[in-house]
Amino acid sequence: MNISDLVPHIEALIFAGDKPLSTAEIVELVDNVMEERVNAEQVESAIEAVVEKYSNDFYPFEIKMIGGGWQFLTKKDFHKTVAQLNGDKFLKRLSAAALETLAIIAYKQPITKGEIESIRGVNCDYTVQRLLEKELIIISGRNEHSPGQPLLYSTSKNFMDYFGINSPEELPRLREVNPEEAVEPTLLKNMPLPDESSADDQPNAELSVNETGELISNNEDDSPEEV
Repeated sequence: MNISDLVPHIEALIFAGDKPLSTAEIVELVDNVMEERVNAEQVESAIEAVVEKYSNDFYPFEIKMIGGGWQFLTKKDFHKTVAQLNGDKFLKRLSAAALETLAIIAYKQPITKGEIESIRGVNCDYTVQRLLEKELIIISGRNEHSPGQPLLYSTSKNFMDYFGINSPEELPRLREVNPEEAVEPTLLKNMPLPDESSADDQPNAELSVNETGELISNNEDDSPEEV
């Protein structure tokens, strides 16, 4: 089987698919229409050729693996152009509460609503329901070890498609998102740090303690007197 014969069939499948197609699905679909048997290795080589073809700057779109499958995607440079076709619907964003809840689920999944509320400190009924309606999260089971066996929530395949990842493991690590900042001492402008070793030997100290434990003034212009 010539790899070049597979390329147009694979392009057509990925282009026409209403969802990302996995390599296994492409192998099965292509094998149904080709006269010779097709194996996974041949299909993978053909997919690599397709990916390389559309990586050229000439094309405004590319083929990427997201959500566990291959899909045509518009390149970032044309985001604003394509956004015009979808109007306000395209520009809708999640609220801050929804983003916080979604982030907690993404990094702590599977997680119960009670655990989410414990982290956020507020009731999350409405926010969780909205995320379910948007199909960004799913009910993935129940926590059988907790009283009442509460529902467990996890991110959905739509979540991975939306963020262009193939699994939760591809999410950026928290250290990458919010790196720890080095804590440095605050220095007074043009003022050196005091030397602890010489702190007791400063001759110009205005106050000192006499033998009886009382504070006295040591100003050169004034005679020592009790304060």
